[in-house]
Formats: sequence, C-alpha cells, structure tokens
Amino acid sequence: MSSLAIRKKLSDEVRLRLEEMIREEVYPPGTMLPSERDLMEMFGVGRPSIREALYALERMGLVKINTGERAKVTRPTPDHFLSSLAGAARMLLGRPEGVANFEQARLFLEEGCARHLATHATADQIEAIEAALARNEAAIGKARAFAMTDVAFHRTLTEMVSNPIFVAVHDAFVDWLISRRPLPDRPEVSNRESFEGHVAIVEAIRARDSERAGRVMRRHLESAERKYRRKSP
Repeated sequence: MSSLAIRKKLSDEVRLRLEEMIREEVYPPGTMLPSERDLMEMFGVGRPSIREALYALERMGLVKINTGERAKVTRPTPDHFLSSLAGAARMLLGRPEGVANFEQARLFLEEGCARHLATHATADQIEAIEAALARNEAAIGKARAFAMTDVAFHRTLTEMVSNPIFVAVHDAFVDWLISRRPLPDRPEVSNRESFEGHVAIVEAIRARDSERAGRVMRRHLESAERKYRRKSP
C-alpha cells in the first residue's frame, strides 16, 4: 500500500472517531477541538492525517477552521449539506434527462407544500403568502423584478411549511435550475400568466381545498416547465 493510501486510511479513521465524539457531544457545538499536536498524540498519527480529517469534518459542516486557531465544533445545517451536493447536482443536470428529473423533484416538493398549506396554514401564514403575491403583482411589468418576486413567492410558500430542509431544497433548486432560465421574450404576457397561476394557488389555499391547491400548483409548474423547455436550445 502506498504512503498516500496509508495516510488516507489513517485520516479516515481519525475523522470517524472525531465524528463519533462530536455526535456524542464529547465536543458539543461551540467548543474547540484539541490542538493539532494534541490530536496527533491522541490518535498516534502525523499532522497530515489530522489536517485531512479536520478538512473532511469541515466539509461535512461539523467544524469550522480558521487559520491559526483550533477547529471549532459547529452544528450542520440543511444549507451546508445541500451545498456539498452542488457538484453532483450539476453533473446530473448535464445528463439528457437531468433537467426533467430536477423539474419533477421540484414539482413533488411544491405540490406537497401547497396541499399541506391548504390544510394547515394559519391566518398569519396566509397573510404572508398574500403579501408575497402582492409584491409579485407589482412587478409584472418588470422582467427581472418579476423573476425575483416569482422565486420569492414560491419560497414563501415553502417557508410557511416550517421545515428548514424544504427551504434549503427550494434554494438549491433556484441555484441549480431556476436561476439558469432566460427571461421571457414577451414579459408582460408571460408574467401575467405566471401571476394568475400564483393567484389560483393562493385562492385554493385560502379555500382550504388541498386537492385543488395541489392540482393548480402542478398545472402552474408544468406550464412554466413547458415554456422554458421551448426556449431552450
């Protein structure tokens, strides 16, 4: 076995042991790990193996490393987890069926959110959704502003479900998929159609009709997907 492979194996062992200690709160969030020298003595390995293990833990969102300081234990977030998948996501998007797969995943998420909100949304949450809809309507005549308020409207719906994983997934779809879409050639017509779809979604949620909320959300997203697919080269 090469020296590089041996070092990799040692760093993996160190990472696994430190990960377990963090998970069991031997080192709880907010505390500092021992110094590199102390970790070398603790695990009986060299500095390169310790550093590789720490960098791997940082990529996982379990520690934060600042130059000249000991690694600090942090609590991983959904955003951190999804950002680590960005490279794989872009590779999947590059496949012939990649965009369609991501569109389907987004549809499942947002259709489910619409159905949930029609049953469970509070009066304050519906008010927040209606405010996002009003901002979207005010931007109909401005292509870029409308695109931003369009995304914000859908994000508000996702936020109202009160699940941070759903919000992180929505933001990932914006980064990986929606932000790559071109602005429409006839923004007034396209924006008005999109806004009317948003109105139908809000009306179904306000009426507490979960079946209709899911149906109109699906229709809205499928219509948008067809529109942008026609514009794709």
